[in-house]
Amino acid sequence: MNVLLVEDNVLLGDAVRDHIAADGHSVDWCLNLAEATQAAETGKYGVILLDLRLPDGNGLTLLKALRRQANSVPVIILTAHDQTSDQIEGLRSGADDFLVKPFGLSELSELMKAANHKH
Repeated sequence: MNVLLVEDNVLLGDAVRDHIAADGHSVDWCLNLAEATQAAETGKYGVILLDLRLPDGNGLTLLKALRRQANSVPVIILTAHDQTSDQIEGLRSGADDFLVKPFGLSELSELMKAANHKH
C-alpha cells in the first residue's frame, strides 16, 4: 500500500516511516501542508497519516479539501491535540480514525489495516 505521511516532527516522522516501510508499505513523507496537498492530489495513496499542527497550517484544511473533492482515501489523524473537541472536529471533517501522540506503532499498523479494509 502507498502511504502518505504528513508529519513535521522529524524524530516521530522517521520512526513512523521506518515502521510502515518495515510492514512492507511504500511511504511518501511530507513535512508541511503545501507539500502534502500536492502529494494528496495525485490520488495514489491507500491511506494518509495526517498531523494537524503543521508549520504552514492545520492538517484539517487538507482533510476538508479531500472530502469536498469526494476523495474517500482513508485518513488517520496523528496529533498531540488530546481534547475530545479536537477529535470530534477531525472525525466530523471526514477522518477515519484518530491517534493521540505518543502512540504505539503497532496500534498505528492495526488502524491502517482497518481503515484500508473499510474502503
